[in-house]
Amino acid sequence: MDDTKGLAIALEEAKQSYAEGGVPIGAALVAKDGKLLGRGHNMRVQLGSAIHHGETSALYNTGRLPARAYQGATMYTTLSPCDMCTGACLLYGIARVVIGENKNFLGGESYLRQRGVEVVVVDSAECTALMDKFIAEKPELWNEDIGVEERVYSKEGVKAP
Repeated sequence: MDDTKGLAIALEEAKQSYAEGGVPIGAALVAKDGKLLGRGHNMRVQLGSAIHHGETSALYNTGRLPARAYQGATMYTTLSPCDMCTGACLLYGIARVVIGENKNFLGGESYLRQRGVEVVVVDSAECTALMDKFIAEKPELWNEDIGVEERVYSKEGVKAP
């Protein structure tokens, strides 16, 4: 499977999450031989979960596989992976991570590279537009998803809402 097809699957997943009222981040895990192992999207809202991000959902939907199944695999993701998803990719020995966009969030790309993972940033206009739309519509949910507490600024300093 080429990178265009793999990222297209991840984008389908992101759009599905958006349609469900969730955070529009999707992922697809593809074996070295091109076989689709698993796909998923951010399900934090839909499941009330703290850990069902796009990449972790793709891994969950992959099911239980021997460690060798992940050797040489590629994780396609619509957005740069957070620290948790970066760690999951490293834990399973995923060799490549192809990222749709990293303008809205710059995740663990440098750490992946330091650990020998090939990182490709596609800079997809469609992935960026979907995240831009979501962030404009639901900034509080976006801040929650990336672990940022919205702050209110006043003359007295920073105050939590």
